[in-house]
Amino acid sequence: MDLSNGEIIDWKVFSETRSMLGDNFARILGYFREDGIKSVAAIESALRENSSAKLVIPAHTLKSEAWQFGAVKLGLLAENIEMTARHFVEIQQTPEELLSDVVKLRELFETSLAAFDAEANPLVSRQQNSPRTAIFGLSSH
Repeated sequence: MDLSNGEIIDWKVFSETRSMLGDNFARILGYFREDGIKSVAAIESALRENSSAKLVIPAHTLKSEAWQFGAVKLGLLAENIEMTARHFVEIQQTPEELLSDVVKLRELFETSLAAFDAEANPLVSRQQNSPRTAIFGLSSH
């Protein structure tokens, strides 16, 4: 794993995936964004419903897709939610204990997406620092 200074992305995995997907990379990364938004929302909803069972599939999906792109910390957090939820299903326990992990999940997902955007689309970071932004008060958001 190529994580230094507390980085949340393994850029080696990200680069390998980018090379492997070639022209399809941007489209597949877009699917990760869409699926991830749905998975995080489903996880939050399952926690509000106090349903350990409903946590398992979206956490599994998010874990798998995060690891595909090198979002290792996101993948590990989603895996912890998934495995803990599976255990809770087996012992018939509700998932309140996962509240802090689920709260961290959204922020980590959004931080991972921002890192992907900055790496995959250099225009994103250039637009944020462009003279036009300062002069005209434009925002890239």
